[in-house]
Amino acid sequence: MDRENCSSLTEFIFLGITTNSEIKGTLFTILLVVYLINILANLGMNILIRLDSQLHTPMYFFLSHLSFSDLYYSTAIGPKMLVDLFARNKSIPFYGCALQFLIFCIFADSECLLLAVMAFDRYKAISNPLLYTVNMSSRVCSMIIAGVYLVGMVDALTHTTLAFHLCFCGSNEINHFFCDTPPLLLLSCSNTQFNELMIFAFFGFIELITISALKVSYCYIFLSVLKIHSDEGRFKAFSTCTSHLTAVALFQGTLLFMYFQSSSSYSLDQDKMTSLFYTLVIPMLNPLIYSLRNKDVKEAMGRMKNKWSF
Repeated sequence: MDRENCSSLTEFIFLGITTNSEIKGTLFTILLVVYLINILANLGMNILIRLDSQLHTPMYFFLSHLSFSDLYYSTAIGPKMLVDLFARNKSIPFYGCALQFLIFCIFADSECLLLAVMAFDRYKAISNPLLYTVNMSSRVCSMIIAGVYLVGMVDALTHTTLAFHLCFCGSNEINHFFCDTPPLLLLSCSNTQFNELMIFAFFGFIELITISALKVSYCYIFLSVLKIHSDEGRFKAFSTCTSHLTAVALFQGTLLFMYFQSSSSYSLDQDKMTSLFYTLVIPMLNPLIYSLRNKDVKEAMGRMKNKWSF
């Protein structure tokens, strides 16, 4: 494809979530409430973990970065999506679209890997609690987090570079509410087979690492729990994993459904609803899951409340 035919495109125009004006008001209210809860819950979780010394453990260190990832990639998409529900001009600059896509990819990939890291952390805590702080020292945790973000950045830069070097010589209307891979590839007039292959390869690699780490970690966790003699000890060990398993099931299940469905069953309208779930709803649910089902977080919230009341 001649690159000269692609040079005139300076912006994209989103078609948005829906064109039905009757439901826009209701939809805006619901999504605004979801986004505000998302911001408050994730910011609150980060602040609580940083201010309460009893939460300065590897588990909550990783949880704070999970909240950080949720906050960033949902904020890259949420405000623009809410404004576009009523805006006449739903345009986004070409490089603005690339930046939105880059931020989303970095933190979505990082969240995948963080969920696997958190499973490994739970295995270390349950299998050998006496050496837990030694095995998962602050240096080790920092190195793991650096690796997670490095993989996320490499994957995001690769896909962003490939996607935004395609030719867009026809319409500039994206049938979506943010810059995501499938609608961009549909819009391009270039051959996108290499892009699709790289998406499958990179995303498949990250998912393979994540799911393999989850399976191995929880197999060892289950075997370790069986060795605990007291019922109270077993219950406590299992209860620390239920919140994590819930978060994994929501996030991984949605992503696998989104990116590994067959092309014959692909639907842009269905894609929008699925994307809406993992870009706004799941980031809102994660801190609620960990706070409502976690005794340590509840106690920390109580201490913080008493401190502020005093």
